Amino acid sequence: MNLLPLGPTNYQEVFDLQHQIHAEVASGKRDHTLILVEHEPSYTAGRRTQPEDIVNPNIPVYQADRGGRVTYHGPGQLVIYPILRFTPPADVVKYVRTLEQAIRKALKTAFNLDTITVEGRSGVWLSADPETGKWERKICAIGVKFARDTTLHGLALNVTTDLNEFSQIVPCGIADAGVTSLQAEGVNTDLTTAAQALVTPIHEMLSPLLDQPGDLGQLENESQVTLSELLAQTKQ
Repeated sequence: MNLLPLGPTNYQEVFDLQHQIHAEVASGKRDHTLILVEHEPSYTAGRRTQPEDIVNPNIPVYQADRGGRVTYHGPGQLVIYPILRFTPPADVVKYVRTLEQAIRKALKTAFNLDTITVEGRSGVWLSADPETGKWERKICAIGVKFARDTTLHGLALNVTTDLNEFSQIVPCGIADAGVTSLQAEGVNTDLTTAAQALVTPIHEMLSPLLDQPGDLGQLENESQVTLSELLAQTKQ
């Protein structure tokens, strides 16, 4: 399983890149790949987004061919796009549930943070706290797509994200819950540490579902190729 960290990037460029890598992974020409990025500020709208979900778009809005509704991407948020070829037939519900378990395991092991899943709502959450009046709040959003038994899109973990940006939308179309981050929950860490915490559980827990899963690569881009170079390579 290859790891491809890109750093701060424009959403549209990575959208194009993941579709090109997806074609290679689906055809068996490329190993399973995790793209790890920190996006420039943007809102992305899934297939079920409603007009009322975007209250006051003060930053670019991109259409995303994934499930779910609208969410925010920006600095301080770790986004991982797993491009994985599943043993057919692929089961999207099992994939999402397994991905949630991997994220929860990582957050507990690395940061001693207890999280939950919420029936009928994807992602990883913090429990409501009646004493402080806090609602259930999402710390990691998940929105995925399968094509040719191979995954697209993925997860967005709020590490030090500016949560005020979520006030301009109805995050994931859910009006009766909140959004949080590792920083807001008292965890002092950075994106690199969070990425290191997540990639091993994701690899370990998803490998049994994959076609020829392979070993986990190193979390570094040894060739130091730019995003433009990667896009050019995948078009060849």
